[in-house]
Amino acid sequence: MSFDTLGLNPAITRALTDAGYTEPTEVQASAIPPALEGCDLMVASSTGSGKTASFILPALQRILAARGDNAKRREKGVVYGPRILVLAPTRELAMQVDKAAVTYGRHVQGLRCTTVVGGVPYGAQLKALRGPLDIMIATPGRLLDHLTSGKAILENVEMLVLDEADRMLDMGFIDDIRTVVDHLPEGRQTVMYSATFVGHVGRLAQDLLRDPQRIEIASHTDTHENIEQRLHWADNKSHKDALLDHILTEKEMEQAVVFTSTQRDADWLADRLADMGHSVAALHGGMPQGRRTRVLQGLRNRQLRVLVATDVAARGIDVPTISHVINYGLPMKAEDYVHRIGRTGRAGRNGLAVTLAERMDSGMIRRIQHFTTQNIPVATITGLEPKQPEPRLFPQRPEGRFGGKPSHHGHGHGQGHGKGGFGGKPFGSKPFGKPAHQQRGDGFAPREWTPFERNDRGHQDARRDNGGFVPHGQQAHAGRGAFDRAPIERKTQGFAPAPRKGVAPAKGGFNKPQRPRQGGFSR
Repeated sequence: MSFDTLGLNPAITRALTDAGYTEPTEVQASAIPPALEGCDLMVASSTGSGKTASFILPALQRILAARGDNAKRREKGVVYGPRILVLAPTRELAMQVDKAAVTYGRHVQGLRCTTVVGGVPYGAQLKALRGPLDIMIATPGRLLDHLTSGKAILENVEMLVLDEADRMLDMGFIDDIRTVVDHLPEGRQTVMYSATFVGHVGRLAQDLLRDPQRIEIASHTDTHENIEQRLHWADNKSHKDALLDHILTEKEMEQAVVFTSTQRDADWLADRLADMGHSVAALHGGMPQGRRTRVLQGLRNRQLRVLVATDVAARGIDVPTISHVINYGLPMKAEDYVHRIGRTGRAGRNGLAVTLAERMDSGMIRRIQHFTTQNIPVATITGLEPKQPEPRLFPQRPEGRFGGKPSHHGHGHGQGHGKGGFGGKPFGSKPFGKPAHQQRGDGFAPREWTPFERNDRGHQDARRDNGGFVPHGQQAHAGRGAFDRAPIERKTQGFAPAPRKGVAPAKGGFNKPQRPRQGGFSR
């Protein structure tokens, strides 16, 4: 199949040819035709599968159709807002989508795209919102700011795209998304992309989409043939640091992304590696957007050899020369492991994904292997072998990403029959097996992994990478869980006086001296 057979406008196919693309990927071949027909879509597609083009190309086609001879033209000077709205979880991913729209729409005359993201001044965004606009790529938080102020007009949106919806919900954007949707026309087309459609993501899809077609492509259970995975067990933090230092000095290491669990760890580890002579920088949600842009540019220009990043900040990184992904700190969710290792092995290259784990991480390793239905091969480095025995990991039975059993019938438009990718269970239903409070990873449905269960190390910061902010009333406290509050010292000073010797509080709030009983004992 070629792009010419998908029914795309010649201006779009010419831009694809200029970019060097001749054949659509599997997700593009499956999603573009129904998207061109105006159908709502639920697409489960892993990172690196070409999903961005699968919704940008139909969006450009819709824009060209709106500019046709018989189409209603917009009056000059009137603010209509965008025709296409794309919601993305992070600034980096929004910038990547904007770059794809400009690349594929280079022959669309007068195409106007803008990004509305946090961390940048409002002035340029307000100017773009007042002028003619075709495509808006936004993060939910900043778009909600413009909606509240009345600057963003969404009454004429014809197509809504939710990119990486699972990540947006994990970041707490569920209410923001619903508020944005309330400002959109009911007759719009909605396309939703997510790594999984079980749980709260599936319920959101039920609320927003109308009779959607479900497409599952490049499942997380795929073998990632061009990515070699390794697991190194470390006895302690010093051992893990030694393993990391050895891997970063290997000749095969071209560029590496080292993932940490917290923003504080990212800064600390980047400083440590810089002191050792590595060209390194940190990337996390607590950094200003200008600095994050400069870091990514340095990575693309190969000025940086090592990038130390957190999960949120690393979404949307597309640098083909990344040869290594190293999990120094394990992810909070098993799905994030797949997104992490997808940063390497891109553009037909081979990549290496290395996980450095201590015994306390064995539960997360088990969840990752359960989610991917694959065992991560254990490896050792000569001279750095662990002294402790390898933890025993018990296998578990996986689930499909649409709430059913894993697919054994290929890809495409699943309908939930038999053991297909969408399963035989009703969409959005609860996992089978034990009740939710009894699910302990014993071969039934995977238990929801919450930050309160995280067995964090003493050196890690309690502040997770949640965009640079800590929830109100919660403080960073080393050695406690990810979102545990700092211990509160109970003090009586200023409330009630401490009882004096020989005096006990009596009813009514007055203190009366106790009278000694016979025998010299007092009550």
